[in-house]
Amino acid sequence: MEIDLKAIDDGLTRGEFFLEYLPTISLGDGRCVGAEALARWRHPAGVIQPEEFIPLLENTPLSGRLTYWVIDTVAAELSGWLRAHPQVHLSINVPPEVLGRGGLAYAAEKSGLREFASQLVLEVTERGVPDLLGLQALIAIPDFGVRLALDDVSMSGANLAILTRSPFTIIKVDRALVQQITPQTPHPTWLQSIAALLQTTQLDVVAEGVETEFQATALRQCGISLAQGFHFARPTSAAGLIEFHARNGGGAC
Repeated sequence: MEIDLKAIDDGLTRGEFFLEYLPTISLGDGRCVGAEALARWRHPAGVIQPEEFIPLLENTPLSGRLTYWVIDTVAAELSGWLRAHPQVHLSINVPPEVLGRGGLAYAAEKSGLREFASQLVLEVTERGVPDLLGLQALIAIPDFGVRLALDDVSMSGANLAILTRSPFTIIKVDRALVQQITPQTPHPTWLQSIAALLQTTQLDVVAEGVETEFQATALRQCGISLAQGFHFARPTSAAGLIEFHARNGGGAC
């Protein structure tokens, strides 16, 4: 099956895209404290995962179209949940080319999602702050109450250097690092770096791709407070997220 920009455009027009939500878990008490919105494509040939189509969208007009569709869909599916549980958060991935162009604020206002600004987290990768407009937008975003997360952190110098230039309050540790935590290697060197970072900053850290209780325990002992991964929950529909949170929210969310 060939995937190209026209096929993606047609899929959006036909309403083939949908969202799933990956719960975020507090490692301290196991509560669901939020989720991340993930785009999926229900193609006639089968469901296509984002890693197969997102790279094709980068630096194209379709990137913005998909982002604004995500904002509209989150608002339609989860506004009631966000309103009922003001302490939960919802993360949305933001591609670099839409930062600083005004569309995000307009889409949030139009969809009604701006009401929940304090509950929103915009996730950007290292390449998500490539130009002056994007950097200026990142600096201004906290003024609206929205938090910023640096995604796919590899603990490299280049990656972490962004923290000194942008107002990130959350970092998400790449799943490849988490997979290094095994009974044979219970304390990879990056865990020590994270522990030092936590002692000198006010950052929240989310570990991605947690698959075992052994990994969860090591992360918890290191001081990491939040995690995502199949060990806790798989991506689910909006209804599934609401049900999962009802069972695992502890009432405080």
